[in-house]
Amino acid sequence: MPTITRAHLAERIYTQVGLSRNDSAALLEDVLARVAAALEAGESVKISGFGTFSVRQKGRRIGRNPKTGMEVPILPRRVLVFRPSQVLKAGINGDKLPGDAGEDE
Repeated sequence: MPTITRAHLAERIYTQVGLSRNDSAALLEDVLARVAAALEAGESVKISGFGTFSVRQKGRRIGRNPKTGMEVPILPRRVLVFRPSQVLKAGINGDKLPGDAGEDE
């Protein structure tokens, strides 16, 4: 399966929205910059029908080096978490959501 890149997304904006290639690339970069800035500030980013990106704080804990077996402290850190929406999960699994049009009763 091919990987979707910024160039692919910008090209899709160009072909489907009708902006120039430069404007399409600039729009994509602006959206990505705003999402990144919100996450860096600790805010959640919810995209309806897709999912929610959020930052979670992980506490200090003790890990183990698998090679030597020695205990190693793992420092506290912030991690990025993505929770897919029910719509995205259903689409990936080929399921219908309750209340979808055309659902058999």
